[in-house]
Amino acid sequence: MEFELSDAEMQLYARQILLDGWDIDAQEKLKLANVLIVGCGGISCTTVELLARAGVGQISLIDPDTVEISNLQRQIAFTSQDLGFYKAEVLKKRLQQINPYIQVNSYTQCLDEQNADALISTQDLVLDGCDNFSTRYLVNKLCVKYSVPLISASAIGFVGQLFMVEGDSACYECLFPKEQLENESLRCADSGVLATTPNVMASLQAHHALLYLGLAKMPLKQKLLVWNGMTMSQKILNFDKDLECPVCQAR
Repeated sequence: MEFELSDAEMQLYARQILLDGWDIDAQEKLKLANVLIVGCGGISCTTVELLARAGVGQISLIDPDTVEISNLQRQIAFTSQDLGFYKAEVLKKRLQQINPYIQVNSYTQCLDEQNADALISTQDLVLDGCDNFSTRYLVNKLCVKYSVPLISASAIGFVGQLFMVEGDSACYECLFPKEQLENESLRCADSGVLATTPNVMASLQAHHALLYLGLAKMPLKQKLLVWNGMTMSQKILNFDKDLECPVCQAR
Protein backbone atom coordinates (compact mmCIF):
# COMPACT_ATOMS: atom_id res chain seq x y z
CA MET A 1 0.00 0.00 0.00
CA GLU A 2 1.19 3.51 -0.83
CA PHE A 3 2.25 5.50 2.22
CA GLU A 4 1.15 8.88 0.92
CA LEU A 5 -2.48 9.88 0.52
CA SER A 6 -3.78 10.24 -3.02
CA ASP A 7 -5.55 13.40 -4.16
CA ALA A 8 -8.88 11.56 -3.92
CA GLU A 9 -8.14 10.46 -0.37
CA MET A 10 -7.13 14.01 0.56
CA GLN A 11 -10.55 15.17 -0.60
CA LEU A 12 -12.35 12.36 1.21
CA TYR A 13 -10.65 13.07 4.54
CA ALA A 14 -10.44 16.85 4.15
CA ARG A 15 -12.62 17.65 7.17
CA GLN A 16 -10.35 15.61 9.43
CA ILE A 17 -7.09 16.97 8.02
CA LEU A 18 -8.35 20.52 8.65
CA LEU A 19 -8.73 19.81 12.38
CA ASP A 20 -6.42 21.47 14.88
CA GLY A 21 -4.47 18.61 16.38
CA TRP A 22 -5.01 16.32 13.40
CA ASP A 23 -2.93 16.57 10.24
CA ILE A 24 -1.76 14.61 7.20
CA ASP A 25 0.65 12.60 9.34
CA ALA A 26 -2.20 11.42 11.56
CA GLN A 27 -4.30 10.56 8.50
CA GLU A 28 -1.44 8.59 6.95
CA LYS A 29 -1.06 6.63 10.20
CA LEU A 30 -4.72 5.62 9.87
CA LYS A 31 -4.13 4.52 6.29
CA LEU A 32 -1.30 2.20 7.34
CA ALA A 33 -3.11 0.73 10.36
CA ASN A 34 -4.26 -2.88 10.65
CA VAL A 35 -7.34 -3.36 12.84
CA LEU A 36 -9.18 -6.56 13.78
CA ILE A 37 -12.90 -6.33 14.59
CA VAL A 38 -14.13 -9.20 16.77
CA GLY A 39 -17.83 -9.73 16.17
CA CYS A 40 -20.04 -7.89 13.68
CA GLY A 41 -23.01 -7.18 15.93
CA GLY A 42 -24.61 -4.05 17.32
CA ILE A 43 -21.40 -2.42 18.50
CA SER A 44 -18.92 -3.56 15.89
CA CYS A 45 -20.95 -2.94 12.74
CA THR A 46 -21.22 0.73 13.69
CA THR A 47 -17.64 1.03 14.98
CA VAL A 48 -16.16 -0.39 11.81
CA GLU A 49 -18.24 1.81 9.52
CA LEU A 50 -16.94 4.89 11.34
CA LEU A 51 -13.37 3.63 11.04
CA ALA A 52 -13.82 2.94 7.33
CA ARG A 53 -15.20 6.43 6.74
CA ALA A 54 -12.32 7.92 8.74
CA GLY A 55 -9.73 6.10 6.62
CA VAL A 56 -8.38 3.11 8.58
CA GLY A 57 -6.52 1.29 5.84
CA GLN A 58 -6.76 -2.42 6.63
CA ILE A 59 -9.75 -3.87 8.47
CA SER A 60 -10.37 -7.54 9.27
CA LEU A 61 -13.80 -8.75 10.36
CA ILE A 62 -14.54 -12.05 12.09
CA ASP A 63 -18.02 -13.34 12.96
CA PRO A 64 -19.65 -16.74 12.29
CA ASP A 65 -23.24 -15.48 12.45
CA THR A 66 -25.75 -14.68 9.75
CA VAL A 67 -28.12 -11.73 9.81
CA GLU A 68 -31.39 -12.38 11.66
CA ILE A 69 -34.48 -10.19 11.81
CA SER A 70 -33.92 -9.39 15.51
CA ASN A 71 -30.55 -7.86 14.58
CA LEU A 72 -32.12 -5.08 12.50
CA GLN A 73 -33.35 -3.21 15.61
CA ARG A 74 -29.81 -2.04 16.46
CA GLN A 75 -27.29 -3.38 13.91
CA ILE A 76 -27.51 -0.46 11.52
CA ALA A 77 -25.26 -1.89 8.81
CA PHE A 78 -27.88 -4.49 7.87
CA THR A 79 -31.28 -4.44 6.15
CA SER A 80 -34.00 -7.01 5.56
CA GLN A 81 -32.34 -7.85 2.24
CA ASP A 82 -29.34 -9.19 4.17
CA LEU A 83 -31.29 -11.79 6.19
CA GLY A 84 -29.59 -15.18 6.10
CA PHE A 85 -26.27 -13.90 4.79
CA TYR A 86 -23.03 -13.88 6.79
CA LYS A 87 -22.63 -10.65 8.75
CA ALA A 88 -18.91 -10.40 8.03
CA GLU A 89 -19.42 -10.72 4.28
CA VAL A 90 -22.32 -8.25 4.18
CA LEU A 91 -20.33 -5.77 6.23
CA LYS A 92 -17.23 -6.18 4.05
CA LYS A 93 -19.26 -5.32 0.95
CA ARG A 94 -20.78 -2.28 2.67
CA LEU A 95 -17.41 -0.96 3.80
CA GLN A 96 -15.94 -1.33 0.32
CA GLN A 97 -18.86 0.68 -1.07
CA ILE A 98 -18.34 3.38 1.55
CA ASN A 99 -14.58 3.67 1.08
CA PRO A 100 -12.91 2.11 -1.98
CA TYR A 101 -9.44 3.11 -0.73
CA ILE A 102 -9.31 0.63 2.15
CA GLN A 103 -8.70 -3.12 2.32
CA VAL A 104 -11.29 -5.29 4.08
CA ASN A 105 -10.92 -8.98 4.99
CA SER A 106 -13.80 -11.10 6.27
CA TYR A 107 -13.81 -14.41 8.14
CA THR A 108 -17.08 -16.30 8.63
CA GLN A 109 -15.95 -18.42 11.56
CA CYS A 110 -15.57 -18.21 15.31
CA LEU A 111 -12.44 -16.73 16.76
CA ASP A 112 -10.95 -19.72 18.58
CA GLU A 113 -7.69 -21.23 19.82
CA GLN A 114 -6.86 -22.47 16.30
CA ASN A 115 -7.06 -19.16 14.42
CA ALA A 116 -6.72 -16.45 17.09
CA ASP A 117 -2.91 -16.38 17.18
CA ALA A 118 -2.54 -15.74 13.45
CA LEU A 119 -5.32 -13.14 13.36
CA ILE A 120 -4.34 -11.14 16.44
CA SER A 121 -0.54 -11.22 16.33
CA THR A 122 -0.34 -9.13 13.12
CA GLN A 123 -2.67 -6.31 14.22
CA ASP A 124 -1.96 -2.76 15.34
CA LEU A 125 -5.20 -2.72 17.33
CA VAL A 126 -8.01 -5.12 18.23
CA LEU A 127 -11.57 -3.90 18.83
CA ASP A 128 -13.81 -6.29 20.71
CA GLY A 129 -17.56 -5.81 20.54
CA CYS A 130 -18.71 -9.41 20.81
CA ASP A 131 -21.38 -10.57 23.26
CA ASN A 132 -19.90 -13.72 24.79
CA PHE A 133 -17.37 -13.97 27.57
CA SER A 134 -15.37 -16.94 26.28
CA THR A 135 -14.37 -14.97 23.19
CA ARG A 136 -13.61 -11.86 25.23
CA TYR A 137 -11.27 -13.80 27.51
CA LEU A 138 -9.53 -15.40 24.54
CA VAL A 139 -9.07 -12.03 22.80
CA ASN A 140 -7.67 -10.53 25.99
CA LYS A 141 -5.23 -13.42 26.48
CA LEU A 142 -3.86 -13.19 22.95
CA CYS A 143 -3.64 -9.39 22.96
CA VAL A 144 -1.61 -9.55 26.16
CA LYS A 145 0.56 -12.35 24.74
CA TYR A 146 1.44 -10.41 21.58
CA SER A 147 1.36 -6.90 23.14
CA VAL A 148 -1.43 -5.84 20.78
CA PRO A 149 -3.58 -2.99 22.16
CA LEU A 150 -7.23 -3.87 22.84
CA ILE A 151 -10.23 -1.58 23.13
CA SER A 152 -13.21 -3.48 24.51
CA ALA A 153 -16.80 -2.24 24.39
CA SER A 154 -20.01 -3.78 25.70
CA ALA A 155 -23.68 -2.84 25.91
CA ILE A 156 -26.61 -4.39 27.78
CA GLY A 157 -29.95 -2.76 28.38
CA PHE A 158 -29.36 0.96 28.90
CA VAL A 159 -25.73 0.65 30.04
CA GLY A 160 -22.41 0.45 28.21
CA GLN A 161 -18.78 -0.02 29.19
CA LEU A 162 -15.50 0.79 27.44
CA PHE A 163 -11.83 0.40 28.36
CA MET A 164 -8.37 -0.12 26.86
CA VAL A 165 -5.68 -2.72 27.52
CA GLU A 166 -2.21 -1.71 26.32
CA GLY A 167 1.37 -2.58 27.12
CA ASP A 168 1.86 -3.21 30.83
CA SER A 169 -1.65 -2.12 31.82
CA ALA A 170 -4.14 -4.20 33.75
CA CYS A 171 -6.09 -6.50 31.44
CA TYR A 172 -9.69 -7.61 30.94
CA GLU A 173 -9.32 -10.49 33.38
CA CYS A 174 -7.97 -8.16 36.07
CA LEU A 175 -11.18 -6.14 35.77
CA PHE A 176 -13.56 -9.07 35.26
CA PRO A 177 -12.13 -12.28 36.79
CA LYS A 178 -13.19 -15.27 34.73
CA GLU A 179 -14.63 -17.22 37.64
CA GLN A 180 -17.01 -14.34 38.40
CA LEU A 181 -18.26 -13.37 34.96
CA GLU A 182 -18.29 -16.38 32.69
CA ASN A 183 -22.10 -16.36 32.78
CA GLU A 184 -23.21 -16.38 29.15
CA SER A 185 -26.72 -15.29 30.13
CA LEU A 186 -25.35 -11.76 30.63
CA ARG A 187 -25.66 -10.93 26.94
CA CYS A 188 -27.93 -8.55 25.07
CA ALA A 189 -29.37 -11.56 23.22
CA ASP A 190 -30.69 -12.83 26.54
CA SER A 191 -31.10 -9.62 28.58
CA GLY A 192 -32.26 -7.13 25.96
CA VAL A 193 -30.75 -3.87 24.78
CA LEU A 194 -32.16 -0.53 23.65
CA ALA A 195 -31.36 0.21 19.99
CA THR A 196 -29.26 3.25 20.86
CA THR A 197 -27.06 1.78 23.59
CA PRO A 198 -24.67 -0.27 21.41
CA ASN A 199 -24.46 2.56 18.90
CA VAL A 200 -23.45 5.09 21.54
CA MET A 201 -20.74 2.69 22.74
CA ALA A 202 -19.67 2.04 19.15
CA SER A 203 -19.12 5.74 18.54
CA LEU A 204 -17.05 6.01 21.71
CA GLN A 205 -15.04 2.92 20.78
CA ALA A 206 -14.37 4.19 17.26
CA HIS A 207 -13.42 7.62 18.60
CA HIS A 208 -10.92 6.11 21.02
CA ALA A 209 -9.50 3.94 18.23
CA LEU A 210 -8.92 7.00 16.04
CA LEU A 211 -7.24 8.85 18.90
CA TYR A 212 -4.91 5.91 19.40
CA LEU A 213 -4.14 5.12 15.76
CA GLY A 214 -3.73 8.70 14.59
CA LEU A 215 -2.38 10.46 17.67
CA ALA A 216 -1.13 7.67 19.98
CA LYS A 217 -3.53 8.89 22.71
CA MET A 218 -4.88 6.39 25.26
CA PRO A 219 -7.37 8.17 27.55
CA LEU A 220 -8.93 4.91 28.74
CA LYS A 221 -5.80 2.85 29.32
CA GLN A 222 -6.49 0.99 32.57
CA LYS A 223 -9.68 3.03 33.03
CA LEU A 224 -13.29 1.90 32.75
CA LEU A 225 -15.83 4.25 31.16
CA VAL A 226 -19.40 3.49 32.21
CA TRP A 227 -22.23 5.12 30.26
CA ASN A 228 -25.77 5.08 31.66
CA GLY A 229 -28.38 5.68 29.00
CA MET A 230 -31.24 5.99 31.46
CA THR A 231 -29.72 8.97 33.29
CA MET A 232 -27.56 10.22 30.39
CA SER A 233 -24.57 10.14 32.71
CA GLN A 234 -21.01 8.95 32.26
CA LYS A 235 -18.21 8.19 34.69
CA ILE A 236 -14.63 6.98 34.37
CA LEU A 237 -13.22 4.64 37.00
CA ASN A 238 -9.59 3.70 37.58
CA PHE A 239 -8.82 0.03 38.13
CA ASP A 240 -5.65 -1.77 39.16
CA LYS A 241 -3.78 -4.86 38.13
CA ASP A 242 -4.69 -8.10 39.83
CA LEU A 243 -1.30 -9.28 41.07
CA GLU A 244 -2.58 -12.84 40.79
CA CYS A 245 -4.07 -12.45 37.30
CA PRO A 246 -3.34 -15.63 35.32
CA VAL A 247 -3.05 -13.63 32.07
CA CYS A 248 -1.08 -10.39 32.42
CA GLN A 249 1.00 -11.50 35.43
CA ALA A 250 2.14 -14.62 33.60
CA ARG A 251 3.71 -12.86 30.60
